[in-house]
Amino acid sequence: MATLGWTWTRFEGLGLQPLYDLLALRARVFVVEQQCAYLDPDGLDDQCWHLLGHDAKGRLLAYLRLVDPGVKYEEPSIGRVITAPEVRGTGAGLALMCEGLARCQDTWPGRAVRISAQARLQRFYGSLGFQPVGDTYLEDDIPHIEMLCPAEHHSGAQR
Repeated sequence: MATLGWTWTRFEGLGLQPLYDLLALRARVFVVEQQCAYLDPDGLDDQCWHLLGHDAKGRLLAYLRLVDPGVKYEEPSIGRVITAPEVRGTGAGLALMCEGLARCQDTWPGRAVRISAQARLQRFYGSLGFQPVGDTYLEDDIPHIEMLCPAEHHSGAQR
């Protein structure tokens, strides 16, 4: 897999083209590919850190957002985790989550991280230290499960 270059910024620092690119990637996968009609711009983006992974040609291939503690959950929360279809199976998703967990540790040392994961990805997130919290539930007609990663599991996250 080609190495991704990371951009880590608050909403205000995104700029128009990166904002367009991340919204387009999110729509491409979450709305079109997963055939899930929902309002992606949910009013939280301006209260988040954004992690964008670009290839050497500047194409956005990986993205997640980190919601500030107290906004969605008590803990910081990683969401909108996405890789472009053309890089799936290359390790890009793992690299994205490791980078996101490391940035979370840098920003909020010693804090657990909570996610609302698609249930089919429970094993992937489990490999990163996330543990299921509660039962599965439907979110936009897709089975999800809340998962929590205690701080000690991601405090050594490697970039």
